[in-house]
Amino acid sequence: MPHTAHIPSHRKPRRSASKMALRAGVAGGVFSTLAVAGAAGSANAAEPVTETIEMPTLTADLSSVAAAVADATQQTAATYELQAEQDAAVAKAVKQAKHDQADAKKKAEAKKKAEEEAARKAAAEEKARASRSAQRTTLSAPASSSSSSSSSSSGSSSATATSSSQTAAAPASGSVGSVISFLKSHVGDAYVMGGTGPNSWDCSGLTQAAFRTAGVDLPRTSQEQSTAGTPVSLSSVQPGDLLYWGGAGSAYHVGVYIGGGQYLDAANPGKGVVIQDLSGYPASGAVRLL
Repeated sequence: MPHTAHIPSHRKPRRSASKMALRAGVAGGVFSTLAVAGAAGSANAAEPVTETIEMPTLTADLSSVAAAVADATQQTAATYELQAEQDAAVAKAVKQAKHDQADAKKKAEAKKKAEEEAARKAAAEEKARASRSAQRTTLSAPASSSSSSSSSSSGSSSATATSSSQTAAAPASGSVGSVISFLKSHVGDAYVMGGTGPNSWDCSGLTQAAFRTAGVDLPRTSQEQSTAGTPVSLSSVQPGDLLYWGGAGSAYHVGVYIGGGQYLDAANPGKGVVIQDLSGYPASGAVRLL
C-alpha cells in the first residue's frame, strides 16, 4: 500500500463489483474473440493454397499470336513451295526450248542439205538430159557422104556412105554387115574378163573377133583398138564404127555402133553381150575401120 493511502484526500475510490465484473466479462469476450481469430488464422495458415489466378485476356492474346505466327509460317512455306515449282517449270521450259531450237536447227540444216543435193542432182540430170538430147540430134542428122575404097577379088570397088539416123538399119551385106551379123549372133553370151570366145567374151575380145570376119586384124586391148582406125566425130558416126569410152589410147571399154542410136558390146558380168541405147551411156569417141 502506498505511503499516502491513509490520507483520505489521496485515496482512490473503490470501483464497484458490478463494473469490474462487466469489465472482466468484456475483456473475456475480447480475449475469446482474439483466441478464436488466432485459431482460425493458424488453421488457415496450415492449409495449402489451391486457388489459381486465371488470366483470360493474356491467354487469349498469346493464342491469337501463336495462330497468326502459324498461319504466316504456313503461308511462307506455301509461297516458297509455289516459287520452287515455278522455278522448276521455268527451268524445264527453258531446257525444252533449247532442245526444240537445236532440233529445229538440225532439221533446217538437213532440209537445206537435202534441197542442195536435190538441186545438184536435178542440175546434173538436166545436163545429162541435154547432152543425150544433143547426142540424139547429132545421131539423127544426116551424116556427110563419104566414099571408101576397099580391095576385093576383082580389084577395087567403091561404096557410098549411107545416112545414119535413129531408124536406120544396119547394112544387110558387105564388110559392115558381116561385122554386125557376127555381133548380133552372140547377143546373150557371157562376159568374162580376157574372154575371146566362142561363147564368152570381154569387150575388146568380141570386137577383135567381129572385125576379123571383115578381114580387119585389130589389136587385142581396148587401148590399142581406140587408135587403130580413122578418128570420126560422134556426130558423123556410122554403123560398123568402133566406139570407145575413155581417152584415145587409154580407153577402158569398146563397142560397135549398129545404127538407130544403138551399139552392141560385151558390157559387164551382169549383162553379158547386149544391145544398148547410146544415149544412156554416151561414148567418148569413135574410129572407122571399114
